[in-house]
Amino acid sequence: MIGSHALRASLSEEMHVRRLPRFAAPCRLMQVVTVMGEKGSDAARTHVEALAPRAETVVPIAGKYAVLRLGEVTLVWERHTEFASYTLLRDGGFDEPFDPAHFEPALAAILADMPGDIIRATQIALVDRTTPEPAAADHDRWFSTEASVVCDVADGAARIVSDFRLHDDGYGRLLILDRGLEGDEPAQLVLRLQELGNYRNMALLGLPLAQHLTPLVTDLEARLAGLTRAVAERRSEDDGLLDELTFLSAELARLVAETRYRMSATRAYAQLSTERLASLRIGAVRGHQTLADFTERRLMPAVRTCDSFSGRLEDLSQRAAWTSALLRTRIDLALARQNRDLLASMDARTQLQLRLQQTVEGLSVVAISYYLVALLSHVLDAVPGLHHDVAIAVAVPIVLVVVALALIRLRRRLHD
Repeated sequence: MIGSHALRASLSEEMHVRRLPRFAAPCRLMQVVTVMGEKGSDAARTHVEALAPRAETVVPIAGKYAVLRLGEVTLVWERHTEFASYTLLRDGGFDEPFDPAHFEPALAAILADMPGDIIRATQIALVDRTTPEPAAADHDRWFSTEASVVCDVADGAARIVSDFRLHDDGYGRLLILDRGLEGDEPAQLVLRLQELGNYRNMALLGLPLAQHLTPLVTDLEARLAGLTRAVAERRSEDDGLLDELTFLSAELARLVAETRYRMSATRAYAQLSTERLASLRIGAVRGHQTLADFTERRLMPAVRTCDSFSGRLEDLSQRAAWTSALLRTRIDLALARQNRDLLASMDARTQLQLRLQQTVEGLSVVAISYYLVALLSHVLDAVPGLHHDVAIAVAVPIVLVVVALALIRLRRRLHD
């Protein structure tokens, strides 16, 4: 089409990724999420392309999204900024809701040579509304009773049960009881629940980093306080203080560079988790904690810790800049005083040189006059009948005045 923007097609495709094919209860799902960083997109796509010859293509492989059918299992692959998700879907009833064998052999093929490190893996069982609700014994067998989360979602159209723990098989477990989901609602519900969990885990990646570096930040704060006190009290040489401040500022710049992306990503993922949590429209079930309680109680303190860590770094950097500016101002004032004293000394030396020059000029008048009188004496000796001594006596003051006037005139011309 004439006049289309260069990004029109890619932007249109972007609006259709991050979705699951339509399905209905009963069915089983499994999702594996791997972290690869921002530069791992090529490896993730190559891995999916290697699966394509053994699968039926439902949605062609693109930069961020693909749907393949591996036997009875449907694979939905999605590439995010720094992680990729592999969602396996198998329709139909089941006896055991949390058995990874339901997804074999497709699961083994997908896990083979999967790039990145697994950050989250979850088994999901969607139970039909006609199926009786699992008994308490089943709940105790599937989930940890002291940490279970039970709540209604989608305005009561479904109920979820989970403990959000990593079980012996390496997977988390999520049970969804269908109580009136229709059309795309099951797929949308599962997608929001999984995005909430994935974004929550990605947000939590910043917490260990903040906890690990907090003692170092505390030490830098103490050192900066000592340097600021030394600057105020003038207890040390300025050169030594400036070297210490330069080292501290460089260390702060390194910490900011190493942690800025992770802390910013934590804030972004936490915001996305909050939005997904609100979209689930959660209702409480008496006697149990809700998904909102679980998420806020664990995620919010971690996010605030990361925000506090970032704030401390920014504050410390600003304080270091202020202290450095104060010290540099003091050094500049000291240099200005030294320059002032040097100029005063140079002015005194110039005055002394001028006085010496004036003394030399006075002596030069006498010397020049002496030689002129000596020359004039030879001339007067040749004049007959002239009284030599009287003539010389009269000539001496005249010569002195003439020489002095000549030098004064020469000095004025040079000055002009």
